Amino acid sequence: MDVCTPNSDMQTQLSEQYKNTPLGQEADNILRSCVHCGFCTATCPTYQLLGDELDSPRGRIYLIKQMLEGNQVTEATQLHLDRCLTCRACETTCPSGVRYGRLVDIGREVVEQQVSRRISDKIKRYLLRKLIEDPRLFGFVVRTGRFLKPFLAQELQQKIPAEQTPLHRVKSAHSRRMLVLSGCAQSVVTPNTNTAAVNVLDKLGIELIEPQPAQCCGSVSHHLSAPDTARQHMRHLIDQWWPYVEPSNGEQSIEAIIITASGCGATVKEYGDILKYDNVYAEKAKRISELAKDLCEVIVDERLEQFAKKAKPLKVAFHSPCTLQHAQQINGVVEKILVKVGFQLTTVTDSHLCCGSAGTYSIMQPELSQQLLSNKLDALKKEEPNIIATANIGCQLHLATKTSTPVKHWIELLQSLIKEY
Repeated sequence: MDVCTPNSDMQTQLSEQYKNTPLGQEADNILRSCVHCGFCTATCPTYQLLGDELDSPRGRIYLIKQMLEGNQVTEATQLHLDRCLTCRACETTCPSGVRYGRLVDIGREVVEQQVSRRISDKIKRYLLRKLIEDPRLFGFVVRTGRFLKPFLAQELQQKIPAEQTPLHRVKSAHSRRMLVLSGCAQSVVTPNTNTAAVNVLDKLGIELIEPQPAQCCGSVSHHLSAPDTARQHMRHLIDQWWPYVEPSNGEQSIEAIIITASGCGATVKEYGDILKYDNVYAEKAKRISELAKDLCEVIVDERLEQFAKKAKPLKVAFHSPCTLQHAQQINGVVEKILVKVGFQLTTVTDSHLCCGSAGTYSIMQPELSQQLLSNKLDALKKEEPNIIATANIGCQLHLATKTSTPVKHWIELLQSLIKEY
């Protein structure tokens, strides 16, 4: 590929097809902010594994630029964009603030319109979206998998999550009220995450409301280039939450919307941006994004003395999901909470690198995903922790497939310090 002159703004000449469209103009602004410095290649997981410039953020930016300028789009272009984890480590590294995550979403949307996928690939992507985004269907499949587990090959057995022993969930009322997202997959596979959040926040004088039925935030469709379906999920979730945000019955509005899965949180915080062209939902989406907070953002400022652990501290290796540290730019907050209540944190080398889960990536790109998983577990287990903790359902399930060390959401560790439960 051609390499542009370093340290100068990228020059673009969008084709007539995209030049005067909102999507094209947004992409153009992002492209022009790139100065081709190459810092992003140093932290890109796929570039480290494959060594191909086109499997780096800089290379993919160039491919997207070519597409929008009217050059031929091929299956090779599609492959390089598919291989991107959307981990957004490049955004953390970029000195120019290039919004790469948004750009690659636009690029994938354009590719999807111009390059036809194989029927088998289309079916797989469709089924993944329908399965994961429907808690009832997903629950049925998970229960069936657990029933058939003894008869399945070892490789498949590892992918079936163990059933959690339900935690007791406290019921109480407080003047401080917040919503919490159930999530589609999380509500089925790791319901203890939200139960633990409810119990811990109750101790801090906060009532956590979990509207039902559980709904999808739209992340899966959003990253599988099904923008219309993704936006529909977002609108449904906004509708479910809005009576708590703007109550019509005189009740006090909620203080925040808590997201306990950082992957969902990264998307919800961008609702305002994703739906900004929606005349009906733009303002509501912006308000939802303003209210959205990762669980750790609320807890870190509260009085945690009552959770202080006096016994010998457990060694915890914390895996910070990409959606927490890169997409939401939240670093060191969970670690601060865990240390404050008495856990001993291990040192994790290359903590900025992705574990390979990345939503549906572990299914769509299994070979690369498994390499990243092995590398991540080597780093996490180096100091022989008692527990591996994380902040995202996808990472939690993915890590658990190849280790005997318990993998939990970090809020479960605080829950374990509450004497009554």
